[in-house]
Amino acid sequence: MTTELFSFAHADALDAADPLTRLRGEFLIPKHDGHEQAYFVGNSLGLQPRGARAHVEEVLDKWAAEAVEGHFTGNAQWMPYHELVREPLARVVGAKPSEVVAMNTLTVNLHLMMVSFYRPTRERPAILIEAGAFPSDRHAVASQLRFHGFDPEADLIEIEADEANGTISMGAIERAIAQHGRRLALVLWPGVQYRTGQAFDLKEIVRLAHAQGAVCGFDLAHGVGNLQLELHDSGVDFAVWCHYKYMNSGPGAVAGCFVHERHADTDRPRFAGWWGHDVSTRFRMGPQFVPTPGAEGWQLSNPPILGLAPLRASLELYDRVGMQSLRERSRRLTGYLEKLIHARLGDTLQIVTPGDPVRRGCQLSLRVVGGRERGRALFEYLAANGVLGDWREPDVIRISPAPLYNTHNDVLRFAQAVENWTHESRRNG
Repeated sequence: MTTELFSFAHADALDAADPLTRLRGEFLIPKHDGHEQAYFVGNSLGLQPRGARAHVEEVLDKWAAEAVEGHFTGNAQWMPYHELVREPLARVVGAKPSEVVAMNTLTVNLHLMMVSFYRPTRERPAILIEAGAFPSDRHAVASQLRFHGFDPEADLIEIEADEANGTISMGAIERAIAQHGRRLALVLWPGVQYRTGQAFDLKEIVRLAHAQGAVCGFDLAHGVGNLQLELHDSGVDFAVWCHYKYMNSGPGAVAGCFVHERHADTDRPRFAGWWGHDVSTRFRMGPQFVPTPGAEGWQLSNPPILGLAPLRASLELYDRVGMQSLRERSRRLTGYLEKLIHARLGDTLQIVTPGDPVRRGCQLSLRVVGGRERGRALFEYLAANGVLGDWREPDVIRISPAPLYNTHNDVLRFAQAVENWTHESRRNG
């Protein structure tokens, strides 16, 4: 059985039997020594959809031919251009179209959401996050606390990992929310923890936070396009994410934001901008801000059309397949990676990410046995042999088989490269 698992004939047969394997042809795969890379860094920057260039060139051509009139002419006119991504984006995240908007960048959106949804009082000032949160999130919440006159040392609550591999149990989250409930203004949690690859039960975290009177928001940078999300039904107050990872929309791509419909006509304070003003009266240029109902009311400025164009190409692929099918394929690919590691690579790699598929997306975070120096040596060997993951200090290699373009063949190339490196290391002492 182990021999079969490590056979390219077996991996290629799995790919041949999977109708979604053809999606790889929709992407431009980087080359290494004339051959396609085994690219596992979609959790950092997704690959370019072949359709992206046509959408970008459409905008450039329109600009060249029509200049300012491009705002008002044709099927992809710029004034309502952001609306072209609204419905497909809502389908990806399990929301109503009015609950989502593509705008800004992730951390900008996080600050805009906290302006409205982090409303601290002296009795309830605290924000709860996970220990080891992505630095942008920690910087953002700490700065919001200081902005409101509170001290992160006292009012930023960080839940430490309580499981063996550095993951966090739902029990630990429940205990922390209950313990600090009276002081909690906001629970801000990841959909997937970036370092460990652990996925969380959003609906349950929302329930726990709301039971204590706290607002609940999520950073879904590693969740959107990876997990099958149901943001509306989960009752999430707000969520923010980027589109350059699993959504394959290019470096620094326009980000996304969700605001639940119960807040659609909210009188919560917000930082307002002209593009968030109700479209029916926007061009009257009046002094009074009248927000567009729903998530679009949090927009500040007109969207970058060239930045939105690649997102259209990516969403066309998601719409063609659907998140359920992609999630099923993701489980197959990551499950195959897990089997290969357990079968013959256990002396070299320790899987940090939970084994239960419900508690992870496509990413496996792998700790190299033997420490940082050995881990870096393996990471550099993989890259030199056309297998690209990414490194997270102090000792983790992240491998993320993205279901839109990775294959079982890619996964096996990774496993065989690790095995070859292990044999070479032993021979060289």
